[in-house]
Amino acid sequence: MSNTHALQISVLGLGQMGAPIARNLVARGFAVRVWNRDAAKTASVPGATPCATIAEAVAGADVALTMLADDAALREVTLGAGGLLDALPSGAVHLGMSTVSLAIVSELAKAHAARGQEYIASPVFGRPDVAAAAKLFVVPGGPTGTLERLAPLFAAIGQATFPMATPEQAAQAKLAGNFMIAGTLEILAEALAFGEKGGIDPEKLMGLFTGTVFGSPIVNRYGGMIARAEFEPAAFALRLGLKDVNLVLAASQQLGLSMPVASVVQQHLVSAVDKGLGDIDFAGVSTIVREEAGLGAVRR
Repeated sequence: MSNTHALQISVLGLGQMGAPIARNLVARGFAVRVWNRDAAKTASVPGATPCATIAEAVAGADVALTMLADDAALREVTLGAGGLLDALPSGAVHLGMSTVSLAIVSELAKAHAARGQEYIASPVFGRPDVAAAAKLFVVPGGPTGTLERLAPLFAAIGQATFPMATPEQAAQAKLAGNFMIAGTLEILAEALAFGEKGGIDPEKLMGLFTGTVFGSPIVNRYGGMIARAEFEPAAFALRLGLKDVNLVLAASQQLGLSMPVASVVQQHLVSAVDKGLGDIDFAGVSTIVREEAGLGAVRR
């Protein structure tokens, strides 16, 4: 792509989401440096500059974008020895795109502010194929001026942006959305098991749902996976879904809120992980619902 952008961007974390995000930034003319704990993954972003250390990756950067698995990984990369907090230039932005706890978002926002840097939480909605197509839904939280400066970056990776006033609100909005997804999976699993107990083919019942009042993208995609029992390869692993529901419940306790449905979903996800199903797709929570319904093994 011939046009270039002024922002110098570093992408730290090149997993199923980070790599396609980095590739789209390169394709849209940004100067991009990349780093990953497994250095071999830097080759997955042609046109980016591979870096051996975090310090090398963020030298001179305007934005350091992190897409990491959880609180522990984000804390290590940011606050650990040789981490982002020490290496990021003053005035630069740490754009945290991971789904993480409210507690670490507040911690990092304060830590960066003390160094003259800025932390913007910017989680996204969308699976790896959506990231590859640059169709993510981006939820950034922070000062309006900073979000406006980052708008070209958001446009390069997503189809829509939903700004929030603070990093904490962005993180909370993402957790709310992920709870909606997790709750929808539970409802779909229960509804399809209910139908199957009466002899209704799950795929036929899904056709009814999506052809009438439940024709949303989440219901269509996840419901179809449940009806067909197609959980591998996982685009979003069940264990990560459990991580997100755990974060929702931790935040609800912090806010003094009871979420009984979230507790039910958590119990089923824990059961799935305990049975060795943590690496199948999130929709595989339906295997536990089927088991509890007495439907036996998942249809193949």
